Amino acid sequence: MGSLQDYNVRSEIPEVFMDIYFIFKAVVIAIVEGITEFLPVSSTGHMIIVGDLIGFPETEFTKMFNVVIQLGAILAIVVLYFNKLMGLLISLLRGERRGIAFTKALVIGVIPAGILGVLFEDIIDKYLFKPIPVIIGLFVGAVLLIVVENRFRRKAKTHDVEDITPMQALKVGLFQCLAMWPGMSRSSSTIMGGWISGLSSSVAAEFSFFLAIPIMLGASLLKLVKFQMEFGLGSLQSTELVSFGLGFVVAFVVALICVKGFVGFVKRRPMRVFAVYRIAISIILVLLAAFKVVSF
Repeated sequence: MGSLQDYNVRSEIPEVFMDIYFIFKAVVIAIVEGITEFLPVSSTGHMIIVGDLIGFPETEFTKMFNVVIQLGAILAIVVLYFNKLMGLLISLLRGERRGIAFTKALVIGVIPAGILGVLFEDIIDKYLFKPIPVIIGLFVGAVLLIVVENRFRRKAKTHDVEDITPMQALKVGLFQCLAMWPGMSRSSSTIMGGWISGLSSSVAAEFSFFLAIPIMLGASLLKLVKFQMEFGLGSLQSTELVSFGLGFVVAFVVALICVKGFVGFVKRRPMRVFAVYRIAISIILVLLAAFKVVSF
């Protein structure tokens, strides 16, 4: 793994300021992650684009950083839904129907993306984790979101996450596979799968949150293991370790605030506003690139 100088162009600026600037950029990425992780706008896509714009380059460290700070956002879900998750865990341990049914749905929902992630992670990283595929994903996912919401949102049959059937969980899990394409959005994909399978918007959002816990824990663990095997965690410099710590905390706090707001929003308002935002941002980025204001 290269040193910090690999991430920055050498200049007359003292190294301590370069370190601070690097940490600042890491915090910006963490804020982006916290805001976008559970909104249907693609957190990975936004981190890739913002990272490219602010000069947070794609290296093995930043790839791992982008995944690991998602643990901070996941912790926000655990905190917000702690009582419900503990209640379902206790119900499972007691052998009660509600706990068993929820656990079965969660496992089934995780399996499709888990298999694809293990099989195709390297190919996805190589070809799709770039600004242009992300912009395409933002646009295509936005169009799908509008179509699916208009057609299926009002056909909800399931209004409690504990009542999700195995077939509904499988449909949501299959839709979650769309999120393998950065820009499509895991949240958007799972909520669309929830609508199509008959879940209410609030239940689809909750199930999407809960699915994120094992998926993101698994992805983070996989990245950490691969990084350890190739470079060793001991190779991380103090600046990088500080970036990890701050990034984790910032992503957690920002996600905590955003999730509470999003849950209230999705119960009352249509989600097409997020689709409109995605279409607008993808068009703006294409125009900026076409006029060479930015370069991808």
